[in-house]
Amino acid sequence: MVSKHSRLDRFISKKLSIKRADIRLLLAQKRIQVDGKTATDTAQQIGQFNLITLDNNILQQHSAHYLMLHKPVGVVCATKDNQHKTVIDLIDDDYPALHIAGRLDLNTSGLVILTNDGTWSRSLSNPLSNIKKEYIVELEHVLSEDYIKAFSEGMYFSYENITTKPADLKISAKKTAIVTLTEGKYHQIKRMFGRFRNPVIKLHRSAIGDLKLCSNLAPGQYRSLTEAELLALKQQMLN
Repeated sequence: MVSKHSRLDRFISKKLSIKRADIRLLLAQKRIQVDGKTATDTAQQIGQFNLITLDNNILQQHSAHYLMLHKPVGVVCATKDNQHKTVIDLIDDDYPALHIAGRLDLNTSGLVILTNDGTWSRSLSNPLSNIKKEYIVELEHVLSEDYIKAFSEGMYFSYENITTKPADLKISAKKTAIVTLTEGKYHQIKRMFGRFRNPVIKLHRSAIGDLKLCSNLAPGQYRSLTEAELLALKQQMLN
């Protein structure tokens, strides 16, 4: 695959091991097409998902894939791991070059997005996008209204010299809360509840933005995102 963007002549030169000067002749002969249209400019910018052909022979044909996965506890968000099963190991179908857009730790379950579109995943994970992540948290001890105020004000952690952004906390049961963040610092939710000496028993990500984890996806199962879901996430990334 090419990187985010590449010049057409650079891509073809590398792909076919020919001089860039020779590519001008191919263009003049109208032998190169990009996404079904005859290419005319050697400096045309192309991406990894453009269809590129020479004399109707495919030089590049990659499709973008976006998957919703219900990550189980005990599975790591990594492409390879020598000790644990990875989220990539759960994918039975042949999706090339998948990576994780927003990781969860080993003992956290819930919604993970996998894709081969690096530009899209960087936008989704960019803190400036302010995409909300919703978590269901089960705790060892009973919650109180004090938690709501503390989470909404943010918490200062002296070790890193950081203050967390305001977070929304709703108490849904005596020992269960729904927490919504717009950032994802290291073990942030566990550390925030740690301020109250209230250990997290279970942590589950239920949503990224407006994208909810499907209730009919069992742990370890996945499906492709719909066009409507992709459009909604894209609009949220642009806001």
